[in-house]
Amino acid sequence: MAKKFDFNEGLKELEAIVQTMEDGDLNLEDSLKYFEQGVALTRQCQVALSKAEQKIALLSADDNYQSEKPLDA
Repeated sequence: MAKKFDFNEGLKELEAIVQTMEDGDLNLEDSLKYFEQGVALTRQCQVALSKAEQKIALLSADDNYQSEKPLDA
């Protein structure tokens, strides 16, 4: 069974990868390895955000939240 993706941990790992790459101390092979990991993490984060947006839209549609007027109107 695959481990569920943790968005916050993925984001922390992605930040660490970016920092490591920005330091500039990597050879080409390691740079490519980190870049590949970063791309995979970015995709996983995007999927998690997309699922969260879909859930929010679904929950908001159920209670008519999106059609409510602002309180100060």
